[in-house]
Amino acid sequence: MEKYTADLKNKLNNLLERIHDGEKGFKKASTHTDHQFLRKFFEKKSLEREKFSHELNNVLNTYEVHDDNSGSVAGAAHRAWMEIKSLFSFDNEESMLEEAINGEKVLLDDYNDILSVETVPIGIRAVLLNHKELIENGLDAIKKLEDLRD
Repeated sequence: MEKYTADLKNKLNNLLERIHDGEKGFKKASTHTDHQFLRKFFEKKSLEREKFSHELNNVLNTYEVHDDNSGSVAGAAHRAWMEIKSLFSFDNEESMLEEAINGEKVLLDDYNDILSVETVPIGIRAVLLNHKELIENGLDAIKKLEDLRD
């Protein structure tokens, strides 16, 4: 039988915060580039994170976990750092891609951490596995974009 623990609930709430952070970060990145393809890519990633939030919230509502939709303090600091880097960088698009890669790696670590818990209910696990696959594919795409800029 699946057991929903307080520790798992905290991890999932933290994950939701990171998802919101990613949504806001990608949205901000889309406004800091003149490169049309990158702007559309960042907008798409922001919308993807918004979708992740809705999907995860829907399944978590079954377990009475509620998201405050605010994002984390660490995420706000990361977004501020991205903005500062974009203002002072000669190649701000490169910096934004690097930050996107870093953010995606951290998010994947969070997903892997939660998925390593054997008691994750199957409905939540299915949503997490789907998100993880999309993040991995997106990370590969960002790395390819970064390689093209070299």
